[in-house]
Amino acid sequence: MNDQGYSFGPANFEAANPRVAEALRQLSLILHGKEAVLIRLLACVFAGGHLLLEDLPGLGKTTLALAAARLLGMRFGRVQCTNDLLPTDVTGLSVYKAETGQFEFHPGPVFSNLLLVDEINRATPKTQSALLEAMGEEQVTVDGTSYALPRPFFVIATQNPVEHAGTFPLPESQMDRFMVKASIGYPSRDAERQILRLGSQRQDLFSFPSLFTAEEIVALQGRIERDIRVDDRILDYVLDLAERTRNHPQLECGVSPRGAMMVLRVARSLAWMRGRDYVVPEDVRFLAPEILAHRLQPSAGGSSSRDEILQSILDAVPIP
Repeated sequence: MNDQGYSFGPANFEAANPRVAEALRQLSLILHGKEAVLIRLLACVFAGGHLLLEDLPGLGKTTLALAAARLLGMRFGRVQCTNDLLPTDVTGLSVYKAETGQFEFHPGPVFSNLLLVDEINRATPKTQSALLEAMGEEQVTVDGTSYALPRPFFVIATQNPVEHAGTFPLPESQMDRFMVKASIGYPSRDAERQILRLGSQRQDLFSFPSLFTAEEIVALQGRIERDIRVDDRILDYVLDLAERTRNHPQLECGVSPRGAMMVLRVARSLAWMRGRDYVVPEDVRFLAPEILAHRLQPSAGGSSSRDEILQSILDAVPIP
């Protein structure tokens, strides 16, 4: 998707939000030349959503998740998905204690603030369902008892776009729970030269400062939702985009109201990051591709991809 017209570097956030600028600066040391992805990640966190990274192995997804957890003051958890992964391997399980004659719940890795779900499409549909409840309701149910997850709760899931053996495609209901779906992509030649020169920097993560706390992020999420204004013209713009997807001849179905709401939530978050108390059309244009494209269902036999269809809609709908 085209990101022209939107500035990415940390300097663009410095005056309005110095801690956001510093987070982008530190993350840029891990993911060279990918500021647009980093901005979307932080906007997703502050909007209270979840992120799906669809990319090839070796592009820094795991290191990025570790660095984000460190900088945001979040407790980190990880699930490595395989086809024999059980729901209880994610949620935890109840263990019988003979000395007390009672069952005791042992929390799984989902009880963290930032959960990395690596290769999510290798998990079976049954295990994916356990994640669906966690992402949608911020709780898990084990043996009929529901347990609230810590707040904030943020999932970064990864999947390989080209490897299909032993994978289970994510159902539409699971895809819909991801606020943003992004791709890191290969680095530029200059960025890769720097990576090769410096080598792995994962060990440097332990020296990263915690710029936020988990409690502060929860408070910021509420403040952003409450205080950042959305003009009626922006609402109409988002509604126009959603309506075009629902009536497009190459789409079986378009964006649901949930998808339109997520555009506004992340746009509010990005406006706050930029130091504004209102959303502008450029916020929506920058974010819409990664929020809306994975919610579209192209018609059978169509020649255009989700991204191409959405880009044509963005080009056709007048900007307020």
